[in-house]
Amino acid sequence: MALSEINFDGIIGPSHNYAGLSLGNLASAKNAGKISQPRAAALQGIEKMRANVRLGLAQGAFLPHRRPDAAWLEALGTDATHADLPLLANAMSASAMWTANAATVSPAPDTADGRCHLTPANLVTMPHRSHEWPETLAQLRIAFADGAHFAVHDPVPPPFGDEGAANFMRLATSHDAPGVEIFVYGRSGGPFPARQHIEASKAVARKHGLVPERAMFVEQSTTAIAAGAFHNDVVAVANENVLFCHEQAFADRDSFFTDLRSRMPDVAIVEVPTVAVSLEEAIKTYLFNAQLVSLPEGGMALILPTESRDSEAVWSWLEDMVSGNGPIRKLIPVDVRQSMANGGGPACLRLRVLADPETIDPRFLMNEAKLDAIRDVAAATWPETIDADHLADTQLHSDIAAARTALYETLDLTELI
Repeated sequence: MALSEINFDGIIGPSHNYAGLSLGNLASAKNAGKISQPRAAALQGIEKMRANVRLGLAQGAFLPHRRPDAAWLEALGTDATHADLPLLANAMSASAMWTANAATVSPAPDTADGRCHLTPANLVTMPHRSHEWPETLAQLRIAFADGAHFAVHDPVPPPFGDEGAANFMRLATSHDAPGVEIFVYGRSGGPFPARQHIEASKAVARKHGLVPERAMFVEQSTTAIAAGAFHNDVVAVANENVLFCHEQAFADRDSFFTDLRSRMPDVAIVEVPTVAVSLEEAIKTYLFNAQLVSLPEGGMALILPTESRDSEAVWSWLEDMVSGNGPIRKLIPVDVRQSMANGGGPACLRLRVLADPETIDPRFLMNEAKLDAIRDVAAATWPETIDADHLADTQLHSDIAAARTALYETLDLTELI
């Protein structure tokens, strides 16, 4: 079986808005109440996927959820007509677009039964995300329905918060070699909550059948959480044998690095020192919320937000890095400013799955023609703007539902409507 790295991006949904719901996410808080541009956001995300396809990378996509979430509101004893605006805003969130939080994925080389295991994140810490998992699970069970190659689990039950791959990294000498899976958990960071509980991480490792030497449980720095690194992928990213991280990413970096090197002697740790790029600047620019990818022609590239290029300190350090003899040799800035304004960069928008594309439902796999079709639907049906103060507009709800239906019909996924 030929394993490929497939990045599944979330198609940015027609309810994309700036309600400022995410405590600890500084960009979300800063832009709360501003007018969003769902159509532009979706088109930016589509072009990001197209750029990956043109690099020769395998690309997949997950679809927007129902918004407002009528089933969730009904369970709370109300509906979109009667819910107060704060509650309705939680039911209207388009945050499922950040598929780094969709699930945790352990590829076949790491697991006891030789299958790829996926566990959707429960996201219980944040109300606006806590109701995502049922639709995420439904999509995962269709996309990865081949039981000979995949196992899709139920989420970890409350109260243990699980935020998926945003707090997970995998290192291996190659994609198809057994790897070391790193589960990053947190404690509260000053006024901000830690979203990943160690018990959730351990539960996922058990569900996935990981032997002890394949799993590490590492604490995120409380300093990083307090500075706005609400997920580990805001301060660290990994690919094959490369760990790219900030000096202040982990609570006990020395012990972590020592343990990691003992398990994987050929690991390459590329660490950005605080004296070169402050933690605050790294979070502001989402330097680490990047896709670190292996290029078909060899070598690695960092697909990062254009905001990183706008920072003299960040870009100067990166240019010095790629001009050296290190493993990361190419920088590819992408424009995802609408997502960034709500607190999610290129890495937030993708879930990395290592699998044989032939074993995945092809409706979830992308090529240029499909991206053209999705672009046309978004350009024709996505709202051009949404004012967060007008989320109760029933015409807006109808427009969002019609746009979502048009997309699902275009991709022949009507069973999920």
